[in-house]
Formats: sequence, structure tokens, C-alpha cells
Amino acid sequence: MDRVYEIPEEPNVDPVSTLEEDVIRGPNPRFTFPFGILFSTFLYCGEAASALYLVRIYRKNNETFWMTYTFSFFMFSSIMVQLTLIFVHRDLAKDKPLSLFMHLILLGPVIRCLEAMIKYLTLWKKEGQEEPYVSLTRKKMLIDGQEVLIEWEVGHSIRTLAMHRNAYKRMSQIQAFLGSVPQLTYQLYVTLISAEVLLGRAVLMVFSLISVTYGATLCNMLAIQIKYDDYKIRLGPLEVLCITIWRTLEITSRLVILVLFSATLKLKAVPFLVLNFLIILFEPWVKFWRSGAQMPNNIEKNFSRVGTLVVLISVTILYAGINFSCWSALQLRLADRDLVDKGQNWGHMGLHYSVRLVENVIMVLVFKFFGVKVLLNYCHSLIALQLIIAYIISIGFMLLFFQYLHPLRSLFTHNVVDYLHCVCCHQHQARAGDSEPSLENETRQSIV
Repeated sequence: MDRVYEIPEEPNVDPVSTLEEDVIRGPNPRFTFPFGILFSTFLYCGEAASALYLVRIYRKNNETFWMTYTFSFFMFSSIMVQLTLIFVHRDLAKDKPLSLFMHLILLGPVIRCLEAMIKYLTLWKKEGQEEPYVSLTRKKMLIDGQEVLIEWEVGHSIRTLAMHRNAYKRMSQIQAFLGSVPQLTYQLYVTLISAEVLLGRAVLMVFSLISVTYGATLCNMLAIQIKYDDYKIRLGPLEVLCITIWRTLEITSRLVILVLFSATLKLKAVPFLVLNFLIILFEPWVKFWRSGAQMPNNIEKNFSRVGTLVVLISVTILYAGINFSCWSALQLRLADRDLVDKGQNWGHMGLHYSVRLVENVIMVLVFKFFGVKVLLNYCHSLIALQLIIAYIISIGFMLLFFQYLHPLRSLFTHNVVDYLHCVCCHQHQARAGDSEPSLENETRQSIV
């Protein structure tokens, strides 16, 4: 995870450095190399190049149907990526014709990456010099279980570099769930029904899988930052590794199950998948209409109602795309200015994984009993068992993260064990309540 500021494990708390009674002056901010920006740009360019190369192969082989879908997924995700970067950087209100032209030819991430690198080199050359324009940033931080309020002076250049990092994190999620997920699912389906693996298709699937895993990992990190916006959050290598394994197993097992289910039922699977996606898409809007709340009008300055509606629709599509393949780690609330529910909400997480587990079991059983044997030269029962076990293991890593590795788990009013204990207690009380009348009847009979 990219960090703009770095804080030592035990910051020196000097009485002279205290600005107020409970505010501590933090160390001077430092900047790090923008590896995340380079990696996101590399994934975008690699996936775009491999998609266009595969489109060229499909065109040579007169496979128009496959070519059309591959190109459509590439174009939709690329356009959404350009709009995301323009929206975050607010280029429409600035005089930057070169940047707008690069976005027009779908090379916006490249020019943004160059801008970020130039900004980093400028900061590197001026290291040690004080910037004339600074702003104050305050964040809470947990040190030895104690909540401490720390204040930094952040220079304008470092803040600009941070804006680039945030823009690329959001871009990676758009690319992952609106482009890489449908692209990877479709190419897996084509590979399965054609019984051959082209080099270009394999390269595209590798880039898509890496993009999806990276986007899902960033989704968790951004969810933690949004929920705990007042806190300075740091994720160590062990936490990132746990999230990566959790998301990799969850997404790969889910997508493979969807591909096997679609290859088994062909067009009959389309209504089920479309209905599944539409339920996720319209769920936030149904809750919004039932609440009777008004549309938030302060999401962004100088936004008309039409612009706000477009933003809400885009956020809802992204939310549905994430929840279709994995858990979004956030619950969308269109009536709120922040658009998300900042509570932990264990019930929402439990409901999501319970429904998805039942769906995956049903789709795997359909593949096992109705799947065509020509599709795969392996035992269908073994494949079905491995996919369900992989999904259950991903749930195990998710529980492990929230129980032991979450950076702010000490702020939870209830953790995973408490929630499971509460559910078990309710079941035990219900059983006890049902057994009490029978015990009373037995005692009465014994007395008689």
C-alpha cells in the first residue's frame, strides 16, 4: 500500500512540540516512490495491449462474436478509467488541452503517470527545503492502545502527489471490476468451450487476474480508510498478505464457478446471472426510495442534480460489479453524503457470504450433474469439491483478518467471535425455549 507520510513506531512526544493539550506535532512528512502508480499504469497498458492483440487474432480467424465482446469489455473499462481520472483531478475546470487529448485517445493513465513521476523527481531534488505553501493535517493514531491526535505540516507538492495516488487507487478498482472481471470471465468461457489456449488469450487472462486481485486488495484498504477517516492507518506485510490470499481465493473460485455454470447451461444461464446483477444494482436505490430521503446535493461542489445523479449511478454500477464477484467491504447508502455506511455491520457481511456460498453450491451442483463431459478431462466431483473448499478457505482468511489482523480491531464494539457467539446463543436459547414445555410435561406425567 502506498503511503505518503511515514510515522515511526513510537513517535517522540516532546512537551515542547505539543501544540495544544491533546495535540502532538508529528514528524516532518516524507515522500516515497510512487510504485503503486507505476504498477497500475503497467496493468492498464498490459491489459489494453493484450486485449487489442487478441481482437486482432479473432478478426483474422473470422470469430466476430468473440472479437466484439472482447473489444466491448476493453472499451467500456477504458472509458470509465478516463472519466475517473478526469473527475478526481477536476480537469474540466482547468486549461490542460494535452491531458484531455491523451484521455480522448485512452492514454490518460500514461500522461498522469508521467506527471506523478515529474512531481516526485521535483520533490526529490528539493528534499530538505521548506515549501512556502503548507497545510495542517490532523489524524488520530493508536499507540500502545492509547488514542493520540497528531498534527502534520503537509506541503503542496506532497499533497499533489497524494492526489495522484488516490486517483490511481480508484482507477485500479474501476479497471478491475468493470473491465478485468468480465474480460477474465469471458475469456475463461471461450477457452473452455473452444478447448484450446491461445498465447494472446493466456496473456490477457493473466493481466486480468492480477488486475482483479490488486483491485480487490485496494478495495479493502480504501474501505478501512473511508470507515476510519479520522485515523492514521498502517497495514503491515502480514495484513496485506492475508487480504491478498483472501481475495485471490474468493474471486478465482467465484469466477471459475460462474464460467462452469455458464458453459453447462449456455443461454439458459443468462437470465440467472442478469437477475443476480440487477438485484445487487437496484438494492441501494430501493432502500433509498423506501427511506424517503432526498438526493444528496453536496457530493461535489458546482454539481447540478444531473451531475449528482450521474455520479450516483456510476458508484452504484461499480458497487454492483464488486459485489457480483466478491464482497465490497462497504455498504452503499445513497441518502448519506459519504454514500457509505461507516459502521462495521457484521450482519451485512454474514448475509453476503451466506448467500454467495449457497449460490456457488447450487451452480457447482448444476455443473456436476448436467455438465458435458467433453468440456473437461477431469472428474467433475473433484473440481466441484475443490472450488467449494477454496471459497470456504477464503472466508476463513477473511475471518482471520477481522479477528486478529485488522489495524483498528481494538475499536470494534464486537468482533467476529462475539458475533458468532451471539448467533449461537440465540440458537441455543431458541432450542432451550422449545425444550421447556416438553420438560414440564414429563415432570407432570411423573408426578401423576
